[in-house]
Amino acid sequence: MTIIIARVILLVLAAAAAVGLGPSFGAAEPWPLLVLWGLLAGGLVLLLEWGVGRLPVERLFWGAVGGLAGLATGLGVGTALTAFVPTGGALRGALALLLGYAGAAVLLRKGEELEGLSARLFPKVAARGDVYKILDTSVIIEGRIADICETGFLEGTLVVPQFVLRELQQIADSSDSLRRTRGKRGFDVLQRIQRIRKVKVQIHDLDFPQTREVDRKLIEVARTLGGKIITNDYNLNKVAELSGVPVLNINELANALKPVVLPGELMHVHVLKEGKESGQGVAYLDDGTMVVVDHGKKYLGQSVDVMVTSVLQTTAGRMIFTRPKEEEMVSGGRG
Repeated sequence: MTIIIARVILLVLAAAAAVGLGPSFGAAEPWPLLVLWGLLAGGLVLLLEWGVGRLPVERLFWGAVGGLAGLATGLGVGTALTAFVPTGGALRGALALLLGYAGAAVLLRKGEELEGLSARLFPKVAARGDVYKILDTSVIIEGRIADICETGFLEGTLVVPQFVLRELQQIADSSDSLRRTRGKRGFDVLQRIQRIRKVKVQIHDLDFPQTREVDRKLIEVARTLGGKIITNDYNLNKVAELSGVPVLNINELANALKPVVLPGELMHVHVLKEGKESGQGVAYLDDGTMVVVDHGKKYLGQSVDVMVTSVLQTTAGRMIFTRPKEEEMVSGGRG
């Protein structure tokens, strides 16, 4: 309501100013026409206010900087030209306006290239406009995060703290060959993500020397930046949730994307090994889901059609229990 009253007052003042200042500028129009001109001028000011209010503050800043730089350049060039060409002030004014417009337009078009500097000048605005995703060491080494980024489902800025890079370096320099391979794989995954145009990777210097544990540091970074942690570590997931920090768990995403299998459906699997119970066989789907085949030991090393009997969802993943199709048909026929 206050804004509406202020806008009405502005229109009234604009109309009064037009009536009062009109004769001073030699305007011979009757006062009703001067009131109309004043209202139009006030309306243009309100329209400008509405348009400016929709622009981000960093775009206003760069537009103003470009415009002022263009005006200064135009005035300088116009003054220099008057030393050689006898012209009036109109040329200087025209050059100043043209170059002022050009300067504002150029810097507004270069907004993406100035994002880094804008983030430093307006850190709060940048933090609100972009939700940071902080990567932990385990999710980098595992590598599925790169596949997700390539699909375009994950956008924005991925933050890799310096202490995560140091941990990767320690793993890559380990005397254990397996750990050394894992560390090198982590660096390869990071390089692959950096080449993806759909996401930005930012190496952040934010650290908390008083905190030793990397998991606690990740939580503090997420709190400071107002971001989310991307991980596949169950313990980090729980600690972060208890600390009030949002988490994106790659394993939970993978489980959510697995195809739904209902009892009674047929599947074709390859029995790879024996199960824990007597006579069982074990197979795996392409996504790694374990398929337990009852009475499947005799099909070891073979492919067989099976029928789903039940599905068990655990914290470690999903298990599908099946029976060979032939035995299921026999038992069904007997029933």
